[in-house]
Amino acid sequence: MKIQKASVLLVTLSLFIVTLVSFRNKYIEKSNKPNASTKPNIIFFLTDDQRWDALGAMGNTIIRTPHLDKLARAGILFQNAYVTTSICCVSRASLLTGQYESYHNIHDFSTDLTQEALSGTYPVLLKNAGYQIASIGKFGVGKHPPEAIYDFWVNTEAGGKGQPDYIITGNDGNPVHDTDTLNNAIQEFLDKFGNNDKPFCLSVSFKAPHEQDGHPPQYITQPAYRDYYKDVTIPEPVTADPKYWQQLPAFFRTDTNFARARWQGLFGTPELFQENVKNYYRLISGVDDAVGNTMNKLRELGIDKNTIIIFMGDNGMFLGEHGMEGKWYGYEESIRVPLLIYDPNVPDKIRQYKAPQIALNIDIAPTILAMAGVQAPKQMQGINLIDLVSNKLPERNDFFYQHYFLGGPRIPKVEGVVTKDFKYMNYIEHSYEELYDVRHDPHETTNLAGDPKYKTELNTLRRRYKELGKIYAVPAKQRAGAKAVF
Repeated sequence: MKIQKASVLLVTLSLFIVTLVSFRNKYIEKSNKPNASTKPNIIFFLTDDQRWDALGAMGNTIIRTPHLDKLARAGILFQNAYVTTSICCVSRASLLTGQYESYHNIHDFSTDLTQEALSGTYPVLLKNAGYQIASIGKFGVGKHPPEAIYDFWVNTEAGGKGQPDYIITGNDGNPVHDTDTLNNAIQEFLDKFGNNDKPFCLSVSFKAPHEQDGHPPQYITQPAYRDYYKDVTIPEPVTADPKYWQQLPAFFRTDTNFARARWQGLFGTPELFQENVKNYYRLISGVDDAVGNTMNKLRELGIDKNTIIIFMGDNGMFLGEHGMEGKWYGYEESIRVPLLIYDPNVPDKIRQYKAPQIALNIDIAPTILAMAGVQAPKQMQGINLIDLVSNKLPERNDFFYQHYFLGGPRIPKVEGVVTKDFKYMNYIEHSYEELYDVRHDPHETTNLAGDPKYKTELNTLRRRYKELGKIYAVPAKQRAGAKAVF
């Protein structure tokens, strides 16, 4: 009997040791995997043509964006976020590479990133560091997006057009809206990759609130949002008064100017203005709900406390200001965008922080890399925004703005310098200058370039423009030949 009991005890002890060793080996194996569990997950949401004030958290009292507003209140909300070029292809290349247009060399909608440039983008660098990477939605750079580098890929750009259609046919044969397609893809990705050993970086690019191209273009909303804002009257912008279009120079003030042509079909009457601004808002409300669904899924999977959320617009949008619809030019409505970063583990001193510092689209790549503990390569010209708001880096005093696509008369080319107080723009094909005192004239109603009272400011910014232009301006020979694809 004693021998039998001893045998049972020995077997039990052996099983315990085997189990303990197995658990230890699995723990060691998991601990030795690159970036296992200690690295944060990162989700970067990008909207298309969302201007800075089309967000409740930025002071818009009409638009409904409760989920984004909640993230903004709990995280870092940048009050002065800008793009260095306000057009999709160039801005998206800058987001990926952390570089100005003159360095990444994407000047149009058909050119792909070179293999060398692609190797220096934040998704590839994260993949090399052990991250699983995913892209959902519009890639937006070139004709041959790099699907092969991604672990999960859903591309909604239709037939190489460079711009998704809002309505496509789903797997069940029924029509589905682009925002719903992306929402479903996000859920699928998180179900598949949300609790893997490796961290992930998910880049989501909505078509919303970009218009659907056509004659005229239109904003196509999800049926669930068609009653949103129906009982609201949208106030017309200060510069919607026709006099502000009329005070622009003759080379700019033509019906062939793309911004004016699109204005005719979308905002050319008071009725069109009300209908289309509301549709623009409805599209953003649809994105907001997709973000809310993502947050619910993160909580369901138990990974919300280790997932950073970044939300930004790729460029702004005129909604009738100065008699225009579109972007491209150097006005606030065109170049200023929403930007928030929600990190559940940032220090308390930068939680719930409304950051006044100038932030740029070229900062996104180095910021994402820093969050993942990956060194940004030297060729990146942006900065880590967390270091900026933590006062580890000095504030920017200004930045260089550039836009060369097409050229006049359709989209006159422009360069300039933006500061918190003043804005200087030079239409380089005509040597026509604009100077705005944006602190006292936030709607940019009065061009001060010819006012002798502002000669000092004008000359100061001219000098700064030349200094920055030597670094960032694209040579003239590289600006020509771009074809219009929107």
